[in-house]
Amino acid sequence: MRRTGHWIGALAAMAAGAFFFASTTAAELDAHFAAMNQPLAPFKIADNLYYVGANDVTSYLIVTGGGHLILLDGGFEQTAPQILANIRTLGFDPKKIRILLNSHAHFDHAGGLAALKAATGAMFLASDADAPVLAAGGANDFALKGALFPPIKADHPVLDGMLVSLGGVTLTAHITAGHTKGCTTWTMPVTIDGQPEEALFLCSLTVLPNYRLIGDPNYPNQAADFQKSFATLKGLTCNVFLASHGSFFGLLDKRARLLAGAKPNPFIDPAGCHAFFAKAEAAFDKRLAECKADPACGKTDGQP
Repeated sequence: MRRTGHWIGALAAMAAGAFFFASTTAAELDAHFAAMNQPLAPFKIADNLYYVGANDVTSYLIVTGGGHLILLDGGFEQTAPQILANIRTLGFDPKKIRILLNSHAHFDHAGGLAALKAATGAMFLASDADAPVLAAGGANDFALKGALFPPIKADHPVLDGMLVSLGGVTLTAHITAGHTKGCTTWTMPVTIDGQPEEALFLCSLTVLPNYRLIGDPNYPNQAADFQKSFATLKGLTCNVFLASHGSFFGLLDKRARLLAGAKPNPFIDPAGCHAFFAKAEAAFDKRLAECKADPACGKTDGQP
């Protein structure tokens, strides 16, 4: 039996970042996680960008010249069949996926990657800092003890500022660490209704309840990494706001409005993007102040 876990909440206003912990098997998710993994019909966001994930845990398909594909994120282990089915529904062949990318090494975003790599033969790229956690299937995560997933070894490391190009499409990696040590936000130019836009795929800014932020021997610079990430994100163009959880950017509402014919495209939302950053930073600042005032902040039994 593979055991995962259920971590309750960190940012009350960002419920999708909340985790419970409970035993599951590879064939099932508990009610909380199952609610994040409901099937969702795939759809087109921009000229070469499609949504192929579940109702909350996200996955994005990018079509490049020559018909080759890039896939970003794999959801839970149980999400992989949905993602493959969604890609086929759109008329694409998963075997055309040449590059597989990840936002971060948590079981709700990396759980399906091993199955997706096996099904597609794609080259898997992951950040240097998260690659060891991915290769261990989460067993060596600094905080989420027991939140395991099928291990996957990176074929190539991703470094901050690195460009990933295929068939005339280029994504840029931005290491926005804190939520994990190698949390990676991706950006790429897209075209919507004939106009150039910049899409941003946010990793995560959630401060989980067992994150100590300061004084954690397993991640001593966590607070500084979060602060650096906020500064980095403020400097990026974010016209098309996307992320690792649909609830971060109002996926279901924007999808409904898009399919109803709303103009301009609802996913063009720079104001919503920067409002999300600001709200997350305020929640981080509050938690950091609490941790500075309370040495027990985020500690679990047995931690020094």
